Amino acid sequence: MSALLARIVGSRLFWPIVMLFVLFVVNLIAFPGFFSITIKDGHLFGSLIDILRNGAPTLIIAVGMTLVIATRGIDLSVGAVAAISGAVACAIILGSPNPGSPATVAVAVLVAIGISLVLGVWNGFLVAVLGIQPIIATLILMTAGRGVAMLITEGQILTVNSPPFKMLGSGFWLGLPVAVIIAAVLFAAAALLTRRTALGMLIESVGINPEASRQAGVRARGLLFGVYTFCAFCAAIAGVILTANTAAADANNTGLFIELDAILAVVIGGTSLAGGRYSLAGTLVGALVIQTLVTTVYTVGIPPIATMVFKAAVVTIVCILQSPRTNQALGSFRRSLAVRAGKGAAAS
Repeated sequence: MSALLARIVGSRLFWPIVMLFVLFVVNLIAFPGFFSITIKDGHLFGSLIDILRNGAPTLIIAVGMTLVIATRGIDLSVGAVAAISGAVACAIILGSPNPGSPATVAVAVLVAIGISLVLGVWNGFLVAVLGIQPIIATLILMTAGRGVAMLITEGQILTVNSPPFKMLGSGFWLGLPVAVIIAAVLFAAAALLTRRTALGMLIESVGINPEASRQAGVRARGLLFGVYTFCAFCAAIAGVILTANTAAADANNTGLFIELDAILAVVIGGTSLAGGRYSLAGTLVGALVIQTLVTTVYTVGIPPIATMVFKAAVVTIVCILQSPRTNQALGSFRRSLAVRAGKGAAAS
């Protein structure tokens, strides 16, 4: 029993799950109906459903960010790519003679994703071919991307009236929010592709030691192109969802600071910024922690001016609990438990 407890405490998911549980308890105390889920018109409604729906774009981007960070990189341009994706989709729908047609929406979304993939290839080119540091390479697009989105929208907020497009952000399918279903499908696909094939191991090897991976025959350049392109793809999907949720493309605010939330979700989930081993399950928990934090701000009644301070405090606590010093102390605790368990077994 002691050995089992030691393994649980030593898991990278332990402290993020504990923090998520604490946030749930705080919300439950402040709002007794926090866990209640109702069905209206065949759709699920409730605080938990809202957390899943509103946190879907962050989770989608965090999935792509996890793979990028696993290669010892980072992508600061995802917010700008999301803004460009939403702007392109709305511009195409507005320029169509039939904006309410599902075919029009499909074309708009596909074009937005295609442009975003090109931007991802650009990031991959800067990092893999030119050897520019990832934080600098993606900072270029982060800065210029908002300007590109502004050019597409001509500095205005493009409002669309297209029910099929709105459904991507605020619609329901089989009782669940469409955004949650999209996030779940993308998360499952990424998990299967990286954990049921050798791809995940190759990504980790590039993050641990790129030169050794290259000498072992791993095509690190192709992998870098792949992860940055996939991250841009995730940002495009998230941008479409964010834009569809408000039925408007706002180049200044769509995806604003979402890159920071995605990075925090990855770090909270236990993935190291130094590259190497990563955890998609941890990223999922981290994204839930980030979104639950936002919900807790409104539930508890924290003043808006203190929102960022509260969010930073919770994230800091989780990071301290995951620090090497804390892990070392917990390691000593686990060893003592193991010794006691061994002595107990010998005595019996």
